[in-house]
Amino acid sequence: MRIASAVTAGLGLAGLLATGAAAAPQDSPRGPRETVNWGACSADQKELNEAGAQCAKVAVPLDYSDPGGRTIDIAISRIKAKSPGQRRGILLSNPGGPGGNGLATTLSLRPTLKDVADRYDLIGFDPRFLGESTPLTCGPAPRPTPPPETTTPRADFDASTRAARDTARRCQEHGDNAALLPHASTRNVARDMDAIRAALGERKMSYYGVSYGADLGAVFTQMFPRRADRIVIDSSTDPAATQYELFQRSGAPAEAALSPGMRADMEKLLARAERHPVPIAGQRLDAKLVRVMFKQLVQHEENDEQLAGMVSDLTRAAAGEEVEPGPALAAMLAFLNSPEVENSMLGGAMFMCGDGGWPAGGWPKDPETYWKNMEGSRATQPVFGPYVNSMIAPCAFWNSAPREPGTKIGNKVPVLMLQARLDNNVPYEGALALHRKLKGSRLLTADIRSHGVYGRGNEGHTAIPCADRTVNAYLRDGKLPAADVTCAHPDKKTGAQR
Repeated sequence: MRIASAVTAGLGLAGLLATGAAAAPQDSPRGPRETVNWGACSADQKELNEAGAQCAKVAVPLDYSDPGGRTIDIAISRIKAKSPGQRRGILLSNPGGPGGNGLATTLSLRPTLKDVADRYDLIGFDPRFLGESTPLTCGPAPRPTPPPETTTPRADFDASTRAARDTARRCQEHGDNAALLPHASTRNVARDMDAIRAALGERKMSYYGVSYGADLGAVFTQMFPRRADRIVIDSSTDPAATQYELFQRSGAPAEAALSPGMRADMEKLLARAERHPVPIAGQRLDAKLVRVMFKQLVQHEENDEQLAGMVSDLTRAAAGEEVEPGPALAAMLAFLNSPEVENSMLGGAMFMCGDGGWPAGGWPKDPETYWKNMEGSRATQPVFGPYVNSMIAPCAFWNSAPREPGTKIGNKVPVLMLQARLDNNVPYEGALALHRKLKGSRLLTADIRSHGVYGRGNEGHTAIPCADRTVNAYLRDGKLPAADVTCAHPDKKTGAQR
C-alpha cells in the first residue's frame, strides 16, 4: 500500500512450477467475446448514478493458468463518450493503494480531462477482491484495545507484531479466502484489465494510474504491449526495488521536507508519545499512529499549515491540556474509528503479500528485521524512520506464497510519465529509474512537493496547468512531447507559472 492511500498504511513461471501448476497463466483472454450486460450501478455508487453511468460485471478466471476453471466477477462502470465521431476508445484508471477501489475513479478525472472526456468511454473498475469485485473480508477483528498509559518502543513493536499475526490468521482462515488469496497479485489485476478490454470489444485501451496505479500501468505495458494505447502514469517507483524498500526510501525525503523548527517539535512530541501515548478526544495515540498522521500531511506542501496545527494540538494534549482537534486531526481520528480502517488494511495486505516482487511484494519474513531497521533509522530519520521501516503489512505471517515473481520492466511502449520532483512518498529517483526502463516514455517533472501531479486542482490542491495541458493533449491527439518536460512551480496566489 502506498503511504498516501490510507491512514493505516501504514500491498512467474518458476513460482507456478514450484506449486505443481501445469501451465503458465495466459496473458490474454481466450474464447469468444463475453456479453456485457449493462445496468444501473449499485445504490452505494451515488456519484456514478448521478452522472448517468452504467455498471456491469465481467467474469474473469480466478487462476489464469486454468482459464476454464473457477471465475470471479470484476465490477466495471461506464460513462459513454459524448462525441461518437471523435471517439477514441476506452480509458481505464486506478487510484493507487494497492487496495484502492476504483469503480468511480475514471469519473473523478472528468473535471480535469475537460473535452477529452467526451472522446472516451470512461471505464472504472474495482480490482479483484475489492469493492464490488468478488470482495474478500477477514474474520471479525477483536475489539480494539487502547494503548496503555505508559509503554516503550519495543512494547509497541511487539503489540504490532501480534496484531499482524492475528490479521494474517483472520484473513487467511476466513470463508474461502485460502483458495482466493493466492490469486491476489498485480499481474492478475493487469490480466483483468485486459479481460475488460476484450469483453468490451476494444483492440486497445488507454489508461491513467497514480501511485501504485502508475506501477500497475507499467506492468500492463510489459505484459500487454500491443494492447496499450495512450498510457499515462503519475508518481511511479523504481522497478528494481521491493515494496518494503520503497517504503524505506520515503523516509529521508519526508524528513527533508520539515523545517528545522517543525522537526524539533515533532521529535519532542514523539519522544514523549513513545513513553506516554497522547490522550486526545477520548482516545490515546501511540507514536506509530502519530507518525502515520504526520506522513499523510507532509506529502503536499499545501498541508504545511495543517501539519503545524496538528503538531501544536498533540503537543498541548500530551502536556495534559484539553484540546479540541483541528480539522485535519479530527478527520484522521474519525477515520481511525471507522470500519474503513479494517477494509483498507486488508486491501493493501492482499497485494503486498501476494506479489512476488515489484511493485507490491518483497516483505521480510523475520519480524526482527523490521525492528533492527526501525532502530537503525533513528539517528538520521527520527521522525519518520521508525514508521517507514516498520512492519506495515502482515506479510511476515502470510501463509500463501506468491505464485509468480515480480514484473521486470523493459519495453518501448509510448508512455507519458508524471512525477513531482519533491515527492516524498515515491521519490523522484524511482521515477527516473522506471523512465530508463520504459524506453518509449517521456517524463514530465513538476517542481513541487506533492504525491500526484495530474488533476491536483480537482483535489483541492494547487493545480499544475502545464501538467494538465500536457496530459490532455496526449490523450486527445496521441502525440507525446518531443522531449522530457519540466513544469515550473505554480504561484499559489495567482496560479501563474514561475
